[in-house]
Amino acid sequence: MTTAFYPGSFDPITNGHLDVLVQTLNVASTVIVAIGIHPGKKPLFSFEERAELIKRALAEALPAKADAISVVSFDNLVVDAARSHGAGLLVRGLRDGTDLDYEMQMAGMNRQMAPDIQTIFLPAGTASRPITATLVRQIAAMGGDVSAFVPSAVLQALNSKFKS
Repeated sequence: MTTAFYPGSFDPITNGHLDVLVQTLNVASTVIVAIGIHPGKKPLFSFEERAELIKRALAEALPAKADAISVVSFDNLVVDAARSHGAGLLVRGLRDGTDLDYEMQMAGMNRQMAPDIQTIFLPAGTASRPITATLVRQIAAMGGDVSAFVPSAVLQALNSKFKS
């Protein structure tokens, strides 16, 4: 089986991200979860915190596969980052038709730049379709309950961030 590259901001990882990650482990022997680092953005969680939350979430959800993932950062083109890590698959999760339209454009551009890397789309499960990390951060910041949207490790980390 091949190595998959699953890029995103994962700020924080949500149950939707986790759903796509678990599905990816059904089609790839190893998964590189790639956290995009953008100098102009200030994430809620540092790279190190996000990497740890991803590892903890997968260890809780699928302990037998926890060793099949690694977490890296990247600040260049996704296809270049995927290629530099030896990945043959680029994984993208889809929640709805809007995601599909955008992701199809990206897949087309990526295929032109890197025909050796195949993009695969994995649908989010019904329960995780409305979840976005942005909404999770906003709800948590306002004291709302996000326990249905994130793994338990993320819930604890969000509660710590927004305690004051």
